[in-house]
Amino acid sequence: MSNKILAVFFVICGLLSAESVQSQAADEKKDTIRVDALKFFLDCRSCDMNYTRQEVPFVNYVRDTREAEVYLLVTSQGAGSGGTQYTFQFLGQGKFKGMADTLIYTSNPDETWAIIREKKTHMIKLGLMRYVARTPLFDEIDIKNNGEIKQHEAEDKWNNWVFQLQTNPRYNAEATYNRVSLYNSIEITKVTPDLKFEVEIDQFTNNQTFIEDEAVTEYKVNSRSIDNLIVFSLGNHWSAGLNTDLGSSTSNNYNLNAVILPTIEYDIFPYSEATHRQFRIQYSIGYQYCNYIDTTIYYKITENLFRHGVRAAYQIQKKWGNINFSVSASNYLNDFSKNRVDFWGFTRLRIIKGLSLSVNAGVSYINNQLNLAIGDLSEAERLLRLKQQATNFYLQGGVGLSYTFGSIYNNVVNPRFGNSGGNNYD
Repeated sequence: MSNKILAVFFVICGLLSAESVQSQAADEKKDTIRVDALKFFLDCRSCDMNYTRQEVPFVNYVRDTREAEVYLLVTSQGAGSGGTQYTFQFLGQGKFKGMADTLIYTSNPDETWAIIREKKTHMIKLGLMRYVARTPLFDEIDIKNNGEIKQHEAEDKWNNWVFQLQTNPRYNAEATYNRVSLYNSIEITKVTPDLKFEVEIDQFTNNQTFIEDEAVTEYKVNSRSIDNLIVFSLGNHWSAGLNTDLGSSTSNNYNLNAVILPTIEYDIFPYSEATHRQFRIQYSIGYQYCNYIDTTIYYKITENLFRHGVRAAYQIQKKWGNINFSVSASNYLNDFSKNRVDFWGFTRLRIIKGLSLSVNAGVSYINNQLNLAIGDLSEAERLLRLKQQATNFYLQGGVGLSYTFGSIYNNVVNPRFGNSGGNNYD
């Protein structure tokens, strides 16, 4: 009896051993396939990286562009619908050099962030197929249609018109202080390939109350504005437009500030390449009417002005980083000494493997504050910035440096205690 039991025991052990060997062989095969998987670098500032790694597991995510066999740059710009147009530029490297593609997805303004995230990830999958098909992981991919596709013309009952309403009331209080602020906005837009029309109506009120002993002091800031822009396409490089702005502001000393500014623009690169590179040059010339709340330092209560200006803006986004730079200059035609010059720039560069540098800076030379009220500002007006103050310059800037080293692969996702590589729901 005992011999039979031993025989059965050895048979079971043999079966388990064989199964273990087969399992180990299968795991080794999978490991070999994973090593040979596509090396992929995703350059996307708006992507949830943890979600993408979970939904696209058939590639090896690397941290350096030079290690990648496929580099993907995702850029975005606002669409006329109020949504966002995302451009996916795939660039093959190494054995895939010369294989490049560009895909576009435009979100709807009523789509949630989760839906947008899902659709962006779906576009990444579609763009990767031509590369993954040439790797050992091709047999892990299953392509299917999720429903019947019908051809039909898109019907737009709004005829490309988009309306956005916004309100933002805020209140905070302490024993000796309270603040009530209200911001309201209405935006109306219509964007087509040949026309761009925008209207923005803004209203802002800020009321601060200070209580000291039995004394109550109130400070109010109010502003209202209606900004209009209409732009006509004149081809793939030229555009013509008109800005008309109306506004009032207690802090800027305006009962009424009205501007009519015709503008022409030339883009050295075609507008069709705007998500990757732009070099736009604008020239504006027009009329400005000012009705001031208080008499200005130039003893004016109303004023008719003619002004012009030029602006150049350069932007490029590549796998080594991105550069954004603009310079503008303007002056009043009746007095060329009343002028302003602005410089602004931002760049993010990948210097060497794992090392990135970001720099932003802005500087303005200001010599056109015709609206300043005569007389000295009170201490409260200065400290609370209730009224615009005289200055001949404005400066801002910042520098960031980051360095990452270690394994070039980062496929694993572990969301415990929050996420460092993607969106966080803490």
